[in-house]
Amino acid sequence: MTYSRNQAKQFFSYINRAKMMNRFAIEDKLAILNPADSIGRWVLAMAVSLLSVLGVHGEISVRKALGQSPSEYRLRERSIVQRGDRLERTEETTSWDAARTAVIVCDVWDYHHSVNAVRRLEEMLPSMEKLLQTARQSGSVIIHAPSDCMPHYAEHPARLRAIGAPKVDLPRNIASWNCKTLTEALGEYPLDQSDGGQDDDPQEHRLWADKLKALGRNSDLPWKSQNPAIVIDASKDYISDKGDEVWAILKSRKIEQVIMIGVHTNMCVLGRPFGLRQLASNGMKVVLVRDLTDCMYNPKQWPYVDHYSGNDLMIAYVEQYVCPTICSDQIHGGMPVAFSGDLRAKKDLLPSEVPRSKDSAVAWSLTPWKEVLDHPFSQGATRPLVRCSLRIPPELFSGPIVLSHPRIRKAWLNGHPMEIAKGQNLPTTFAMDFAHTFGNDDANVLVLEIDTSSGLQDPQVQATDLGPMVRGPTGSVTLSGRWQIKTPSDPADTNLPLPAKFALPPAVYYTLETP
Repeated sequence: MTYSRNQAKQFFSYINRAKMMNRFAIEDKLAILNPADSIGRWVLAMAVSLLSVLGVHGEISVRKALGQSPSEYRLRERSIVQRGDRLERTEETTSWDAARTAVIVCDVWDYHHSVNAVRRLEEMLPSMEKLLQTARQSGSVIIHAPSDCMPHYAEHPARLRAIGAPKVDLPRNIASWNCKTLTEALGEYPLDQSDGGQDDDPQEHRLWADKLKALGRNSDLPWKSQNPAIVIDASKDYISDKGDEVWAILKSRKIEQVIMIGVHTNMCVLGRPFGLRQLASNGMKVVLVRDLTDCMYNPKQWPYVDHYSGNDLMIAYVEQYVCPTICSDQIHGGMPVAFSGDLRAKKDLLPSEVPRSKDSAVAWSLTPWKEVLDHPFSQGATRPLVRCSLRIPPELFSGPIVLSHPRIRKAWLNGHPMEIAKGQNLPTTFAMDFAHTFGNDDANVLVLEIDTSSGLQDPQVQATDLGPMVRGPTGSVTLSGRWQIKTPSDPADTNLPLPAKFALPPAVYYTLETP
């Protein structure tokens, strides 16, 4: 008896599904062999049992059966392109040498402050581990990157292996967060995550916080290690959350392409020093496994869609502006992850397919600085708030750093009121205090109250479309690009519930560069 390639693929797909779900009730699928062939039924049952015993070797066998080499990955890289006024998805089939490929596991922590985030991660863990087993068996490098957890692994062989990778010709800022790539500069970020993105039921969230505290954890930052469901091979793998170390590992192992899995797409997966932006910006070929990631998005925030549609919007954004995506089944031969809570009739949507609420106005609207005065939020409001994110390398605080613009009336840095700079009589020039930053080069949230009245006689105010200027001891940057604007406002709007690197869109990101 012979079977077509599609039949073989379907056959092994059902086997892998059974294996992943730990059950063998697949009678309805046995017709793939021969509905009247009792021997065929017996063969299939034996095959399922055998693959369960063989583990990852069984996954390699599946890839062989589908015509794939165990030493290469045949990937269907999915991207989004703009055609006129429409977005279209495209797929390109590529072959990656497994030995020249690394898999990075981003922030798959043991605990998280959001119980819903934990539940969704738990649904991805079996497929994550399955992908890692397959990749390791195929000869790929595995880098575990549970941020903030390095003390837990101080003496672990995989951590020591990472520290030992030689750091040669490191890219500039490779150890820093990356909040914006060049391709994102003009894109529209799809989600408002400035509230932190937590989508728990309030009562469940309180109970979860109580449980974390009972475990001796900080309920806001409860992670201490990687999730134990993800195996770390002490003889082969690496552990690092540092961009320079991860880059050194990739180069020392002659890695040419990276597969990224983990959470959360719109925060750490994109922005970490080892994340998608940093890798893509420095010329590394990288793909995101779209069914092994999840967003921090609260449906009570713009664009007011369900969480899973928020995921779709974020995946589409990545595909258009950052890198292609693939699905986990292209590596391990099993079934892609489908969240049990995603009850939508149609999934994996393009932005134009996501249903929007008629009341989907943004709280903070995006606008170029030169159009702030004409923005609808400025009409009838003499002093709206505007905000952006600003990165200032700590070494630049060797001298005074000041912010100035004739329309500024008040200013806040990470929620701290900024004082008028020495020698200034008018509230248009403010001093930036290093004590009000995070003590590193992370982005800060800068909030300004500006005077939009037309009665000002200062010729500087009337003549300039230039945005506020930040001047340091060795250079300056004019913040003339896009800002977020809001009115009416309240005191809470002068800060964010989490650091700006997690919260604000790339379009409003600026940096005061070192020489």
